[in-house]
Amino acid sequence: MLKRAYKKMPPIVFEKKRFDVPKVSVSVEGNKTIFNNFSEIVDYISRDENHILKYIGREMGAAWRREGSRVILVGKFGSHVISQKLEKYIKNYVICSVCDKPDTKLIKQDRILMLKCMACGATNSVPQ
Repeated sequence: MLKRAYKKMPPIVFEKKRFDVPKVSVSVEGNKTIFNNFSEIVDYISRDENHILKYIGREMGAAWRREGSRVILVGKFGSHVISQKLEKYIKNYVICSVCDKPDTKLIKQDRILMLKCMACGATNSVPQ
Protein backbone atom coordinates (compact mmCIF):
# COMPACT_ATOMS: atom_id res chain seq x y z
CA MET A 1 0.00 0.00 0.00
CA LEU A 2 2.87 2.35 0.74
CA LYS A 3 4.37 1.83 -2.72
CA ARG A 4 1.02 2.66 -4.32
CA ALA A 5 0.77 5.83 -2.24
CA TYR A 6 4.27 6.90 -3.31
CA LYS A 7 3.35 6.38 -6.97
CA LYS A 8 0.31 8.66 -6.61
CA MET A 9 2.32 11.52 -5.06
CA PRO A 10 3.53 14.32 -7.36
CA PRO A 11 7.25 14.22 -8.24
CA ILE A 12 7.91 17.63 -6.67
CA VAL A 13 7.52 16.04 -3.23
CA PHE A 14 10.66 13.99 -3.79
CA GLU A 15 12.79 16.82 -5.17
CA LYS A 16 15.51 18.09 -2.85
CA LYS A 17 16.45 21.27 -4.73
CA ARG A 18 13.37 23.39 -5.35
CA PHE A 19 14.54 26.44 -3.45
CA ASP A 20 16.66 28.68 -5.68
CA VAL A 21 17.30 32.10 -4.18
CA PRO A 22 17.88 34.89 -6.73
CA LYS A 23 21.52 35.90 -7.19
CA VAL A 24 22.73 38.84 -5.13
CA SER A 25 23.06 42.08 -7.13
CA VAL A 26 25.66 44.39 -5.58
CA SER A 27 27.34 47.59 -6.73
CA VAL A 28 30.14 49.47 -4.97
CA GLU A 29 30.17 53.26 -4.94
CA GLY A 30 33.11 54.76 -3.07
CA ASN A 31 33.07 53.32 0.44
CA LYS A 32 29.48 52.08 0.18
CA THR A 33 28.11 48.78 -1.04
CA ILE A 34 24.61 48.86 -2.51
CA PHE A 35 22.57 45.65 -2.25
CA ASN A 36 20.19 46.26 -5.17
CA ASN A 37 17.80 43.29 -5.07
CA PHE A 38 17.37 43.00 -1.30
CA SER A 39 13.56 43.29 -1.37
CA GLU A 40 13.30 40.58 -4.03
CA ILE A 41 15.36 38.17 -1.90
CA VAL A 42 13.40 39.00 1.26
CA ASP A 43 10.12 38.30 -0.54
CA TYR A 44 11.48 35.01 -1.89
CA ILE A 45 12.61 33.62 1.47
CA SER A 46 9.60 35.04 3.39
CA ARG A 47 11.42 36.47 6.37
CA ASP A 48 11.33 39.81 8.18
CA GLU A 49 13.66 42.24 6.42
CA ASN A 50 14.89 43.74 9.70
CA HIS A 51 15.91 40.30 10.97
CA ILE A 52 17.92 39.63 7.80
CA LEU A 53 19.51 43.09 7.89
CA LYS A 54 20.53 42.77 11.53
CA TYR A 55 22.06 39.37 10.80
CA ILE A 56 24.01 40.53 7.73
CA GLY A 57 25.14 43.72 9.47
CA ARG A 58 26.31 41.78 12.51
CA GLU A 59 28.09 39.13 10.45
CA MET A 60 29.87 41.69 8.28
CA GLY A 61 30.48 44.24 11.03
CA ALA A 62 28.93 46.99 8.93
CA ALA A 63 26.35 49.69 9.45
CA TRP A 64 23.42 49.69 7.02
CA ARG A 65 20.40 51.71 6.00
CA ARG A 66 17.38 51.10 3.77
CA GLU A 67 16.61 53.21 0.74
CA GLY A 68 13.47 51.99 -0.96
CA SER A 69 13.97 48.43 -2.17
CA ARG A 70 17.73 48.43 -1.72
CA VAL A 71 20.13 48.41 1.21
CA ILE A 72 23.30 50.47 1.58
CA LEU A 73 26.11 48.92 3.62
CA VAL A 74 29.02 51.04 4.85
CA GLY A 75 32.19 49.42 3.51
CA LYS A 76 33.33 47.68 0.36
CA PHE A 77 31.97 44.16 0.04
CA GLY A 78 31.80 41.92 -3.01
CA SER A 79 28.72 40.02 -4.05
CA HIS A 80 30.37 36.72 -3.09
CA VAL A 81 30.77 37.86 0.53
CA ILE A 82 27.14 38.93 0.81
CA SER A 83 26.05 35.72 -0.93
CA GLN A 84 27.97 33.63 1.62
CA LYS A 85 26.34 35.47 4.53
CA LEU A 86 22.91 35.09 2.92
CA GLU A 87 23.47 31.34 2.38
CA LYS A 88 24.47 30.99 6.03
CA TYR A 89 21.30 32.88 7.06
CA ILE A 90 19.16 30.60 4.88
CA LYS A 91 20.80 27.49 6.31
CA ASN A 92 20.22 28.64 9.91
CA TYR A 93 16.88 30.46 9.67
CA VAL A 94 14.98 29.14 6.62
CA ILE A 95 15.82 25.50 5.77
CA CYS A 96 14.48 22.79 8.10
CA SER A 97 17.31 20.77 9.63
CA VAL A 98 15.17 17.60 9.67
CA CYS A 99 13.64 17.42 6.18
CA ASP A 100 15.70 20.09 4.31
CA LYS A 101 12.60 21.91 3.07
CA PRO A 102 12.20 25.71 3.05
CA ASP A 103 8.58 25.60 4.30
CA THR A 104 9.32 27.08 7.72
CA LYS A 105 8.29 29.94 9.99
CA LEU A 106 10.20 31.73 12.72
CA ILE A 107 8.23 31.79 15.95
CA LYS A 108 9.09 32.98 19.44
CA GLN A 109 8.37 30.77 22.43
CA ASP A 110 9.23 32.15 25.86
CA ARG A 111 11.96 34.50 24.52
CA ILE A 112 13.48 31.68 22.44
CA LEU A 113 13.47 31.93 18.65
CA MET A 114 12.27 28.68 17.08
CA LEU A 115 12.16 27.43 13.49
CA LYS A 116 8.91 25.54 12.88
CA CYS A 117 8.66 23.41 9.76
CA MET A 118 5.27 23.34 8.08
CA ALA A 119 6.21 20.27 6.00
CA CYS A 120 7.33 17.80 8.68
CA GLY A 121 6.25 19.54 11.90
CA ALA A 122 9.72 19.70 13.45
CA THR A 123 10.59 22.57 15.79
CA ASN A 124 14.20 23.58 16.45
CA SER A 125 15.74 26.49 18.30
CA VAL A 126 17.87 28.88 16.26
CA PRO A 127 20.51 31.39 17.38
CA GLN A 128 19.31 34.88 18.13
